[in-house]
Formats: sequence, C-alpha cells, structure tokens
Amino acid sequence: MIVDIHIIRWLTFILNSRFGYLFNLEQDIYSGFFRISIRLVTDVIDIGSFSCFYENEVKFCDLWNPGSEGFSAPLGVSLPLPGARDFAFPLVDKVFQGYRINYDILGLTYWMLSRQEEVGRTDLDEHGRFPATASHAFKNGYLERPVVDEWLDILGQVMLRVWPGIKLKQHHFNMKVSHDVDAPTRYGYKSLSGIVRSMGANLLKKGDVKQALLAPLIRLNSYKMLHPQDPFNTFDWIMDFSEQHAMQSAFYFICGRTHRQYDADYELEAPAIRNLLRRIHYRGHEIGLHPSYNTWQNPHSLAIEAERLKKVCGEEGIVQSEWGGRMHFLRWEHPTSMLGWEMAVMNYDSTLGYADRPGFRCGTCFEYSAFDPVNLKMLNLRIRPLIAMECTIMADRYMGLGAGLAAFEKFAALKNACKAVNGSFTLLWHNSQFTSAAERVLYQSVLTA
Repeated sequence: MIVDIHIIRWLTFILNSRFGYLFNLEQDIYSGFFRISIRLVTDVIDIGSFSCFYENEVKFCDLWNPGSEGFSAPLGVSLPLPGARDFAFPLVDKVFQGYRINYDILGLTYWMLSRQEEVGRTDLDEHGRFPATASHAFKNGYLERPVVDEWLDILGQVMLRVWPGIKLKQHHFNMKVSHDVDAPTRYGYKSLSGIVRSMGANLLKKGDVKQALLAPLIRLNSYKMLHPQDPFNTFDWIMDFSEQHAMQSAFYFICGRTHRQYDADYELEAPAIRNLLRRIHYRGHEIGLHPSYNTWQNPHSLAIEAERLKKVCGEEGIVQSEWGGRMHFLRWEHPTSMLGWEMAVMNYDSTLGYADRPGFRCGTCFEYSAFDPVNLKMLNLRIRPLIAMECTIMADRYMGLGAGLAAFEKFAALKNACKAVNGSFTLLWHNSQFTSAAERVLYQSVLTA
C-alpha cells in the first residue's frame, strides 16, 4: 500500500504538532513501511502500513498489552488495535537501525482524524447524522477512549528509546467549555400564541403558577436586554462560574433561519442580543457561530451566516483573535460541512462529537489541523473535537442518565481519559439546560472534579 504524498505531509505536520519536533517521514515503496527519522542521526523507527486505513470501512479489532513489552499504557489498560485480527507479537521489535512497530499507528491516526470512515455513509439518523452506534469505535468498545492519543503516547515512548536525548513537547490537561445558544430566552421572542402555550404548559404539566404568570411579563420586558428572571438567561451565572475557576466560556449564536421548526426564534441584530454580545465580550469570554439547521450541506450559506456574525460583532466593537463554533444539532456531512467552515474563513470547528453517545469521535482530545480525505488536502481550519454534550448523557432520548450520580460518573470518566493523555476536555452545555438546581450542581461538579 503506497500512501499519497499529501497524506504523508499532513501526518508529518501532526507529528510536529504533537511532539514539537520536525521529523522526516517517508514511506519505503518496497516494504510499504513508514519510516520516521531525524536528520544526521542514523537510527530510525519503521511503522507498519495497513491498506484498510485508507478505505471507509475498517474491520476487526485486537488488543495489545503494552506492559508485556515494557511500555506504559496511558489509561492503564490494554490498547485496542483497530484493523488488526489475530495479531502476531511482539508489536515493537528492536532492529539493527532502531525499532520497528508492527502496527500502523500513522494509518490509524489518519483514519480517525481525517474521518475517512464517514465519507459517503448512508446509515444516518433522522437528522442526517452519522451515529456513534454505526462507528467502528462503538462496535468495538473504544469510543470512550482517545485511542489515537494512546497510540501516539506509545510512539513517543519508542522515540525516547531510539533517541534518548530528544526533548519531546510537553502537553498539559485543560478544559474548553462552550454553550450553543439555541434559545437565549424562554419567553422573550415568543408570539402571543407561543406565550399562551407556555403558560398552559407551566400550569397544566408542571403546576408552576409563578412561571406561568412571569411569562407575559418577561415577554414585554425583553426588548433592550434579556429579563433577569427568564429561566434561559443563565449567561451571567455561567460567566461568573467560569471566571471563578479561571476558564473562558464560548457562546455560539445562530445567525440564520433555514428551518422553521429547528432554528432559533431570535435575530442577532435584536437590541437584547446585541447587549448580550457586548456583555460576553466585555467580560472576556468568546463569541462564535452556531450555523442554522440546513447549512451542513451548503458551504455558501454557512459562509453568509459567519459574515453576518462578524458584521454585527464589528458594529458592537467586538474584536477577537479567532472565530469558531459548532454546527446546529451536530449535523455534519463529511467533508462538505468542514469545507463550509473553511470557506467562511473560520479558525476552528467543534462539532465532531456524536449526539447519541459521548466519547472520542476523532480518537483524540487534541485540537488539530483538518484534512479533506476526498480532495487529499490539508485545510487552514482546525478541528476541536467535542467530547461530551450534556443532553447526550442526561436526556431520555439518548443515554438517559439524568442529572445525578450516574451522569456525573460518565462525565468524570471521559474527563479523566483526557487527563491521562494531557489533552483537552471539550464540553458542550446549552445555556437553556440550567433550569433545575440538579443541573447546575452537576455542571459545577463536572468542571471542578
């Protein structure tokens, strides 16, 4: 299997980003092995190359115990070997000029990070999304593990054996918390009939007389700024908590309406929303884009909405060093949606997590440069993988763990996996999902655990 030169160049860039060292990476056309080397040093690392990683579908998954060969397992358990069956060990051999790794770490890295698996898929859910349950990672039990990061850690350990004096880049665990603003206010932009329905729901379904009476009052007093008693107006509470723990929150706003039912009922130019944007920026937090429902297959529409966001922010004196965001409903068609972010000249996208299950859709918790597996091209866009969305774990339509101990343990396990590889725990929690004390306590507990 001979790998395209554009893929090899991108993998070289990935290795440089991860290890902080500009290695030579080339493929031996006779053996098919990748070869990692350093100029002026004769010792090398050869890495096996599997053809399956340059196709959509990977079959099989073996296991390897690093401790059996003197290596340390990042998560303390055996590593999955996607694409391998009945594997012949040892996996790492000492050879004349260095070491040979008999597993395709770089092919796995390409397959997971480029999302080659998702190209042209038809086994989609009701929103056109590739579901976690269809992925090789879910079917083989490694979705909740940063499998690429684990294998790159092993590669780093081999590098230290081959070149004992090398200084590899050190990474540190961090958290990135973001909030998709589907509904900045529960009542502020509802029609008269919508207010009546909300009042009825509060009275008949919840028995909440106070909220029923507040609804029209909030609606009438939300023109210049969001009403402080609106249950979805949790922005100051979120920012207060982030600032207390030296974190920056990112708020992603919808800037278009391409679906009557699923898109937002607010306009970015509304006085109360402009006021909110200014407050977020003044307090040092981030503003980003949440493209409307039907932009996932329409790069031109996505670019128009990004321009609208930047225009309104410019009018409010809001200047940021970078712009990013996440697709509405986590809708994603690969690579079409990614090319929309590139066309919009956005710096990063943080869509790539699954709606139906939490975990490591890209096999990593590190931000990385995007690669288009169809056109074989590295993009300027960075991918910031999403590890967990609150409703994925809590909501009955997905895992249904609620807001108690079971949910906390799931969030904590994912966070600890990120810590084990010194990566980034990226969490999405909607501003509208803090309506109960239990939800707020859970959010605080997850971020401080």
